Amino acid sequence: MAYVHRIEVQYKTDPRLKVRTDRIRSLGFPIEELHLIDIYTISTHTRDFTPDELHQIGAQLTNPVVQTYTVDTPTIAHFDTAIEVGFLPGVTDNVGTTARQTIEDFTRQAFLPGEAVYSSKLYFVCGNLLAEQIQSLAATLANPLINRVHIKSRIEYGTKGMDIVVPVVHLHERPAADPVDLDVSDEELIRIGKEGIRDPKTGKRRGPLALDLDQLHTIRDYFHSLNRKPTDVEIESLAQTWSEHCKHTIFASPMDDDMPKGLYKTCIQAATNIIRAQRGDRDICLSVFSDNSGAIIFDDRYLVTHKVETHNSPSALDPFGGALTGIVGVNRDTIGFGLGAKPCINIYGFCVGDPEKSPALYRGKQKTNPILPPRRILDGVVAGVGVGGNCSGIPTPQGFVWFDDRYVGKPLVFAGTVGIMPRNDGMRNLYEKRARPGDLIVMIGGRVGKDGIHGATFSSEALDPQSPVTAVQIGDPITQKKLSDVIVKEARDRGLYTSITDNGAGGISCSVAEMAKECNGCHVWLDKVPLKYPGMAPWEIWISESQERMTLAVPPERLDEFMALLKSRDVEATVIGTFTDTGRCVVEYHGATVMDIELPFLHDGLPVKFLKSEPPEPNRSDPLPPCPERLDETLMQMLARKNICSKEFISIQYDHTVQGGHVLGPVQGVGRVQGMATLTKVVADSKKGVGLSQGIFPSYSEIDPYRMAIACIDTAIRGLIALGIPRDAIAILDNFCWCSSDDPRRLFQLKACARGCYDGALGFETPFISGKDSMFNDFRGFDEHDNPVLVSVPPTLLISSIGVHPDVTKAVSLEAKIEGDLVYLIGETSDEAGGSEYYAYQGMKGGIVPGLDIAAMKIRYDRLVHAILHDLVASAFPVTYGGLAIALAKVAIGGQIGMDITLSSTLRPDILLFSETLGRFIVTVDPDKKRSFELAMGSDATLIGRVTGKRLQITGPSLRISLPVSDLKAAYNKPFGGY
Repeated sequence: MAYVHRIEVQYKTDPRLKVRTDRIRSLGFPIEELHLIDIYTISTHTRDFTPDELHQIGAQLTNPVVQTYTVDTPTIAHFDTAIEVGFLPGVTDNVGTTARQTIEDFTRQAFLPGEAVYSSKLYFVCGNLLAEQIQSLAATLANPLINRVHIKSRIEYGTKGMDIVVPVVHLHERPAADPVDLDVSDEELIRIGKEGIRDPKTGKRRGPLALDLDQLHTIRDYFHSLNRKPTDVEIESLAQTWSEHCKHTIFASPMDDDMPKGLYKTCIQAATNIIRAQRGDRDICLSVFSDNSGAIIFDDRYLVTHKVETHNSPSALDPFGGALTGIVGVNRDTIGFGLGAKPCINIYGFCVGDPEKSPALYRGKQKTNPILPPRRILDGVVAGVGVGGNCSGIPTPQGFVWFDDRYVGKPLVFAGTVGIMPRNDGMRNLYEKRARPGDLIVMIGGRVGKDGIHGATFSSEALDPQSPVTAVQIGDPITQKKLSDVIVKEARDRGLYTSITDNGAGGISCSVAEMAKECNGCHVWLDKVPLKYPGMAPWEIWISESQERMTLAVPPERLDEFMALLKSRDVEATVIGTFTDTGRCVVEYHGATVMDIELPFLHDGLPVKFLKSEPPEPNRSDPLPPCPERLDETLMQMLARKNICSKEFISIQYDHTVQGGHVLGPVQGVGRVQGMATLTKVVADSKKGVGLSQGIFPSYSEIDPYRMAIACIDTAIRGLIALGIPRDAIAILDNFCWCSSDDPRRLFQLKACARGCYDGALGFETPFISGKDSMFNDFRGFDEHDNPVLVSVPPTLLISSIGVHPDVTKAVSLEAKIEGDLVYLIGETSDEAGGSEYYAYQGMKGGIVPGLDIAAMKIRYDRLVHAILHDLVASAFPVTYGGLAIALAKVAIGGQIGMDITLSSTLRPDILLFSETLGRFIVTVDPDKKRSFELAMGSDATLIGRVTGKRLQITGPSLRISLPVSDLKAAYNKPFGGY
């Protein structure tokens, strides 16, 4: 018998009411107020709670000072429409899980399988909205992929309130593996690869395998050699393992005649190998490209790790869940590095469409399955990363946002994590791991559900009407926090396991099979895997990407201690198999073998692709319009461009001081200007710190992808140089997000970009330590007239940088500080405005993308770091997006103090002000240190003015600007002031 109760919690005076109402009004809904009630639906079947117990539970779920609650009684309020939003069956409900745990702790009785607490939100809408407006508002408050919605008018609500809904999962899957017939026509094989295996019971396709015809022929031939048909478990496993997401086939494949080893080995890996060999004993790298993260030396005792992932496809469908899963997933990459590093810093990056636009694009014909508007995506991804970091106790100081309408169909969502770990424990190097034959396979953390099925193969393709709902997951950072703490604070240092990795793309199918390479085999008992609900098919259990899970190799003699420790920390752990040395991956389900594949074929059996590139049509360059007469107005308008203005509305949502290591945060100075880099202490008793920055120039890619790569590397490095981090203490990471990567012209651009990465990294002597590529960031759908539409992202490269600062007390921030300080321009300005924010402001295409003399920059950057570490610099800020005038304005805004600047140049005034020439800084210096600073910098430094007054004044040939700093600040803060 089911016992169901409903507890409704509301604020006496809702502090969130005005912000919530204003936000909905800003989206065009004519509401008066939007109230919110938190709902908890308790469903049990073994026992019922008494009325007194229910009221005690209600009190536990309520802050009695500011909230009230009702039990099995609807909330009485004045409103016009009620909209309740809850989760669909099977969707991760973190609030419901926490409420259930609260009840269990209070009652000291555990809920049994099938019993749960489900959360939902009840909105009371005040205002007479039309029926279509109500439906539109409900669509704004919910996502049909993950949410259920119930709407009632005030009359329908009456005194009975909303209907009680228990979103329990009911499955009727066949508990066995099915054979798959690959002896079919090539047309049917292509359909299997694109749409998935046909389910023998329902006749429906199971979802994309992302296997091409050559790969399916190879699989068919392999099983012909075994004289049997493959099972669906085997096909699905091969699809995950061979996916572009996991195998990076485009970067690994030979390309043209000059890259027989592929882009990765020729450009990325080769550059790092050369740099490491040249450095010899001065090499800072400890682990590159071989583990879940890359690692560099922090000091004699510690190492730091870094990894940046993308979560683009899921974030297009469910921005909150996609971004949350992205950030907690890369946290696990940190926990899964070596024998377990502690996540200590998160970073983020969002490339999205203009949030003020709402293009009419659809995944289906007849205006069905519309894409989410850019504002909805931006709000969701910002919230997802915030919940992931804040609920995990990990600071999130570093990040960026880039706006371009070409990201409207598929946003790019970058999530990164830095970890800290002792280099050894006196007996072993903690950054080394190896599962041994006989070790037990132990899965820890969350349970397995249908969420995340086909995530790896789904992300390897373009978004289209068949994009699977099951590919979307929602992470649970609180469950993962418990897992993280017990691993990196206890189990690791007690030597309770020999290897560990994340259950990410492909779930246990990839984590177990990857670890099996360490010992040459594995044997899995799939029916032992703990499930969220009964009825899942074996193939679903094997490839599900349900979150908060990790796989460990535990020696049998340490199992009891390991299991007892995890039980004491409320982290579920289950033995699901054993590692072997048979050379095979064998999977059983209730005694039947559902997978038996040789490891060499599983990991390396995919056929080699030979890629060909061809140059695209040359880009046209628009003629440069006349120089604006009022450059002061131009400067104000440039400051208000979305790629230049303040994004503090994001920074203040993220806790960047938790763990107590904050040195220089995301906004700096009394004027609160977004920095290009941040600095964090990660070891409390050390004077050293970790600096983070990045470079991204999507607007350069269609003009000159080679120079784009150089610009990204230079900007990422320059952000750290401005903090005072030595160049030889810096490492970089690459994230390629390309589009239409089966198009030879796109491959030509990709190849040029990879060459730029090689030359840039080698030139600056900054090794790559980790990277990721996402190759099919395209949207295929329809417009409002059912015309086919292809929207591809601009070819995008993100370079992230990490560096170890030798003494954080020597670091400098970006803002001008003291009246009378001298202002220097480090570097020269050239006519290189192609792809710049100024060209975009003018509506222009083409032009000359900035180039760079790397050899000269190395000398310049080393000089500036020397000056900073010898206390000769008061502030330093890289000149990047928007050029020199924007950098001067931000330095003035940050210090809330004026500057009197004089520039001399033969360039046009607008190009002088807004060209994005690389290698430049704005630096302020104490007049007493003028001589020492100029001796240190040599000809790289040009004195251009002084810090003074309350206005930014810039004069030069045919140029005069004089603007109050207060006006500059207002323009800088305006675009997102209401977010």
